[in-house]
Amino acid sequence: MDENTLHSKVKEIKQSFRLMMDGVVAQSMRDKGVNYHLNWGATLPRLKAKAEELKAEYANTSPFTSSPSHHTSDHSPLYDLAIALWKENVRECKILATMLMPADEMLPGVCDVWMEQIGELEIAEQAAFNLWQHLPYAPAKAYEWIASDKEYYQLCGFHVLSRLFMNGQEPNERGINEFLDQATAALRGPFWSVRKAAMQSVNHFSELGLVYERMAHSVLRTISSHEDV
Repeated sequence: MDENTLHSKVKEIKQSFRLMMDGVVAQSMRDKGVNYHLNWGATLPRLKAKAEELKAEYANTSPFTSSPSHHTSDHSPLYDLAIALWKENVRECKILATMLMPADEMLPGVCDVWMEQIGELEIAEQAAFNLWQHLPYAPAKAYEWIASDKEYYQLCGFHVLSRLFMNGQEPNERGINEFLDQATAALRGPFWSVRKAAMQSVNHFSELGLVYERMAHSVLRTISSHEDV
């Protein structure tokens, strides 16, 4: 997608948010201390519908439908659009970007940049559910993130692991030990959002089988005894 077309498309998408505007939702976020530069209060179902509309629009479009020299990259139009939307300091743009980015095209370096730029809990959760869990290197990133000391990194890591466990992906011995150690630390940690995500991941870990269930219960007993002290 050439630069002019991309700019026009982003502008068109931003204008469409006016039709999705929900002042009650936006005000509720502000009341809770969530302060985006620009927030139309569009609901997630409406943003998802917009994402599906855009995916259908570009479904049969090749990155090279015209001269390659006119393209912003060698990637698909959806990739280019997601990158452009993410750069906008607008809630709806960032959420839509996580819904549109083709997971198989996103390189680890770009993923790292996006993670560094996440500034709100909602965006972290949407990135984890819409995109991070589908990355080809999702497990490696998840274990890297749960070992971080940053709230949103840990949050995303545990959310991704929850999804992987729910899909029946069993960690190897090293992964098990790393997960249990970090989950134990997170459940004792200062971030309520991370504690909640870690607990969910432990619960899904326990659903992988009887052995996993026993290990999960052992972690929870350790936390419980620690709290009783």
